[in-house]
Amino acid sequence: MSSVRPKVYAIDGVTPVICPGAFVHPDAVLIGDVIVEVGCYIGPFASLRGDFGRIIVRHGSNVQDSCVLHSGPDTDLIIETNGHIGHGAVIHGAHLEQNVLIGMNAVIMDRARIGASAIVGAMSFVSVGTEIPAGHLAMGVPARIVRELSAGELTGKLEATAKYQELTRRCIASLVLAEPLGHFDPNRPRVNTTSQT
Repeated sequence: MSSVRPKVYAIDGVTPVICPGAFVHPDAVLIGDVIVEVGCYIGPFASLRGDFGRIIVRHGSNVQDSCVLHSGPDTDLIIETNGHIGHGAVIHGAHLEQNVLIGMNAVIMDRARIGASAIVGAMSFVSVGTEIPAGHLAMGVPARIVRELSAGELTGKLEATAKYQELTRRCIASLVLAEPLGHFDPNRPRVNTTSQT
């Protein structure tokens, strides 16, 4: 079992909650009113700042490297079940319904609502109060609804999220702080990405 511990800070007597079976990388930072449910993956350098509003990351969701999650006073940031937040994304006071995918370096602003199984493209900007309908692709600056997603795209999103759910289990089982090796062995094993379940 992984012995690494995440950076968790209480503020005003409110401490983040990390449910058993979730994985939060030790280089991520959680502050205050943050709830990370079972089966979630929070990647390195993610910042979840619950110092104004509550942040809820529901079952099976992933928040990847260098993401920033924050909210204003009296506003919750909610990522519903099986959310998938790509590297470097910024989510501020928005509500992401179940099975949403937010592309890398996208920005989702306050009171935006992203419908179930919708995808926001990489580097897109979703402005304050915008609503993206369920099952649609939105992209651009500002983000505009481009089209309805195909069955293949929806299946691909589910498969990508499942890989992160498996990564959660792999990290809990085997991630440890290590010293680098001094030489490359051409016969060294590769990382095992096949399902262990």
